[in-house]
Amino acid sequence: MPQPHTALIIGFGYSAKATARRLLEAGWRVTGTTRSDQTAAQIEAMGAVALVADPATEDGAAALREAAAASDAIISSVPPGPGGDPVLEALAPMALSAKRLIYFSTTGVYGDRKGGWAFEWEPLTPGQDRSKRRAEAEAGWLALGALSLRLGGIYGPGRSALERLATGNPVIDKPGQVFSRIHVEDIASAVLMALERPDVAGPVNLVDDAPSSQADHMRDAAALAGLPAPDVRPYDPAELSPMAASFFAECRRVSNAKAKTVLGWRPRYPDALAGIRAMLEEAGGI
Repeated sequence: MPQPHTALIIGFGYSAKATARRLLEAGWRVTGTTRSDQTAAQIEAMGAVALVADPATEDGAAALREAAAASDAIISSVPPGPGGDPVLEALAPMALSAKRLIYFSTTGVYGDRKGGWAFEWEPLTPGQDRSKRRAEAEAGWLALGALSLRLGGIYGPGRSALERLATGNPVIDKPGQVFSRIHVEDIASAVLMALERPDVAGPVNLVDDAPSSQADHMRDAAALAGLPAPDVRPYDPAELSPMAASFFAECRRVSNAKAKTVLGWRPRYPDALAGIRAMLEEAGGI
């Protein structure tokens, strides 16, 4: 009887957890890494193997290499820090050509397109320091033959407009500003398809079909959920934190045509409102 495929998921955040769940359902053996004992317990509760390891330390890097050597696929969702990507540095001594490598990047590497479309074949012009670091880390993964999934704004259960509406915090409206989003389960489905197509490498955008403004999305979500309309205020960078202001400093529409072509992927939730509707239906709210 053939042995199940094995996957090492490095960094067990929101998207990694959804990906691990989908892989386990498909019969994969999964090891998830974390620096937290609490998260390790959650990994084990899912039916995966937990590895508590910090890739920035000598012992953690050695443990990571041992787990990578025993895995068919390596999926990294760890963002780079000021000193670079600790996962790349930890795995540098290894020969990884026989492994399926998938890296979770971000559409932030495109920088500002002034509302225009962003495609994978275009030169990268990251504007934010965190996006510049991400582009450098992505280049390292691509040099190894990885598939880099450039993710839009990630949302899903527990991390959506519904939770934002519940806080009562104001919503910013900047005319002409749009964001490209992706449901966390659509990320997981794309990873599973990518693992079945090991010949697909390079950068691939992963976003839904319908970029939209924050204000429109929040208004629509409130109406769908039967909640009061959000407090919408005009964009004023002086009233925002530097991090919040940075999100509004760039505007781009991101194409998902390549993901559809090379992976055969289609988003289950083609726009963010479809994802919100599904969450409400699951909770019995529609």
